[in-house]
Amino acid sequence: MNAFIKFPNILYKGNHSYVPDLDIDVRNTYNPKKNPGLRFCDAQPFVAYRDGKVVGRVAAVINHHANETWKKKVVRFSQIDFVDDDDVSRALIEAVEQWGRSRGMDTIEGPLGITDFDKEGMLLEDFDSMSAMTEYYNYPYYAGHMERMGFAKAVDWVHIRVKVPDEVPARYARVARLSKEMFGLHVRALTKKEVLGGYGIKIFKLLNAAYAPLFGFTPMSEGQAMEYIRQYLPLLNLKLVPVVENEKGELISVAVTMTSLSHALRRTHGRLFPFGWFYLLRSLRWHPEHTAGLLLIAVRPDYQGFGVNALIFDHLIPVYNSMGIRYAETGPQLENNVKEISQWKPLNPEFLKRRRCWTKNI
Repeated sequence: MNAFIKFPNILYKGNHSYVPDLDIDVRNTYNPKKNPGLRFCDAQPFVAYRDGKVVGRVAAVINHHANETWKKKVVRFSQIDFVDDDDVSRALIEAVEQWGRSRGMDTIEGPLGITDFDKEGMLLEDFDSMSAMTEYYNYPYYAGHMERMGFAKAVDWVHIRVKVPDEVPARYARVARLSKEMFGLHVRALTKKEVLGGYGIKIFKLLNAAYAPLFGFTPMSEGQAMEYIRQYLPLLNLKLVPVVENEKGELISVAVTMTSLSHALRRTHGRLFPFGWFYLLRSLRWHPEHTAGLLLIAVRPDYQGFGVNALIFDHLIPVYNSMGIRYAETGPQLENNVKEISQWKPLNPEFLKRRRCWTKNI
């Protein structure tokens, strides 16, 4: 496991776009006591060696809930990294295929995580753009290896980057006002006590409902939800996590955003100690980066099309300006999710960092 964790930092040494995972987070991913997802997923990490030197890594994952939901027999590959050598990449993928076939799987897909909130998708372009803590980075040669091994496109995601305007665009302001007047909606920020006291679970129930139709998604359990809350709550400024409620106080929508930690994570080299914690705390509390990560926006299905996203933007843009945040970038957005992508039009979006989930019969 030490070799599995350390290899990317060796492979991408000197690459200014790569952002490392924290070692402890990777280790906990495969610890059943730390990752509730392993209650319904099987996972097996592999490391490739040549002459005693690590040259690649990959993890094989079977998400039984996803396979049951989507009526598939898929083994996922996850956290794949390798030197530019076809023998190495083929050995890694064949290890995953053999492991999956021995457990009755007939298809391989990836990169995907153990759960749907883990990193996903292999980068296809914009390799010079700074990565983020919530997304994979890889070298340009990866895609060629996948094609030579017979993989095809399953889905593509794109990221969207916008410059934060000085004022809320008129279209958002108008729709937000109508949403408040016609449907009795309002926006507010939460307290940590509320999140830990049960509102956090409400948020994950909303995510389960809103994301149910999306590629490969399976509902999150309360155990998984609490683990994500414990993991991310210390990193979040709740002013950047607005919720929308209706006149009955019911949760209608949530946006989870946070200031980027990319530069701070690069300085940690994946380690919290001895000084990694200081770089993260400095970025979170005293000198936040000028880019916000838009991790997710979810709207309850029966309120989609009611202008809820405009309410979110109407709230967030002034907050971003007050904090000196000049840019915002989404996580991976499915390229065919027209509703999601079209909402950014008033902000003159830039589409970048296309990434792919590959698939192949085994």
